[in-house]
Amino acid sequence: MIRDAREEDLPDIVAIYNASIPGRLATADTDPVSVDARRSWFRDRAWDRHPVWVSTPDQPDRDGSGRVTGWLSFAKFYGRPAYAATAEVSIYVDPAAQRRGIARALVQQAIARAPALGLTTFLGFVFAHNAPSVALCESFGFREWGRLPRVARLDGIERDLLILGLRIG
Repeated sequence: MIRDAREEDLPDIVAIYNASIPGRLATADTDPVSVDARRSWFRDRAWDRHPVWVSTPDQPDRDGSGRVTGWLSFAKFYGRPAYAATAEVSIYVDPAAQRRGIARALVQQAIARAPALGLTTFLGFVFAHNAPSVALCESFGFREWGRLPRVARLDGIERDLLILGLRIG
């Protein structure tokens, strides 16, 4: 089930994000972030255009929690009015729930709902060595629109950042 995120989901969202840091594939953060540090990221957005969605199990856990298994966020691109119909899309999935189609379902939802959000272009900023994310994006028609060579240093290794783009409609 995919739904709009609620503030009470923020601890799960942050935990999933922090779980991606050690793998050095999905984020340029090298240290965990706190829920408090992400609170303004969550609150300070135009939810009608740049929501955060979470994936939860169809059936709540035994404790009734319906914990978050993955999330997708839309972010403004470049902050200028002419780019209003373009959004950066970020997707993170709980390591225990990967390879179950959660990321795929989130991207499908994003593409389907893009017109209602007023979005015509998606951008993904993906490390070139993140083969699973590159493959996921390409399976939906994202193409490489740019490459920033060796712009990130992770554990002493310089990494390329791909700019993957998709026009909607």
